[in-house]
Amino acid sequence: MSASLNNRVFIIYGAYGGIGRAVGRRLAERGARLMGAGRNKAALQEWASAWEAETAVAEANDSASINAVVEKALSVYGRLDGVVNCFGTMLLKPAHLTSDEEWDETLAVNLTSAFSITRAVARAFPQEGGSVVFLSTVAARVGLPNHEAIAAAKAGLIGLAQSAAATYAPKQIRFNVVAPGLTRTPLAAKITANEVALQASVKMHPLGRIGEADEVASAVEWFLDPMQSWVTGQVLGVDGGLGSIKSRGSK
Repeated sequence: MSASLNNRVFIIYGAYGGIGRAVGRRLAERGARLMGAGRNKAALQEWASAWEAETAVAEANDSASINAVVEKALSVYGRLDGVVNCFGTMLLKPAHLTSDEEWDETLAVNLTSAFSITRAVARAFPQEGGSVVFLSTVAARVGLPNHEAIAAAKAGLIGLAQSAAATYAPKQIRFNVVAPGLTRTPLAAKITANEVALQASVKMHPLGRIGEADEVASAVEWFLDPMQSWVTGQVLGVDGGLGSIKSRGSK
């Protein structure tokens, strides 16, 4: 049985998405106190009512609002123990069909948000440190067609996390990354709701299925747990084997 997280405080950016919601449930069940952040106020309130959590409106590309979430968590709870960034987009286009606006948005939501969070939390953790978890993608580590923009943003996120892990290790602030394969979430609905696209994705994953949000959330929870205080700068693939092995059907 997992140890209690009573009085531990965690911020979840992108709290009401599929993975953010699963992370919130896992942490709340262990007694953690939560601050959820996102752009949709109504969705935040619905999320918060399930966990008796606090909320703050934040835009992924607005560093001031990201800072304000950290400040509110400290004001309400008096401490901060962990942060997870679930902000994300899923742009699947080849480079020559990707507009400047799509490229800018992909970088802003997936990478700039993580940089802003890193700056915001660097001074916020207590003397004993804390944990930051970013969500990348298997496409940042293995070349997949039509993923140029999202792969670039998420690969940059891995570099950011590993550099920050080195910078802030003396302060006991840990930075780690979870890199999922295709996961059944609202963000991935355009793929999972299309049977042809879904089956093509299933065949790509050596374990023969796509992931579930709770499986990814379990890895996030593991990194956030203070029991993992000797783990930093790591990238954990939760991807059905796609990032590291070939399926039997691969040529």
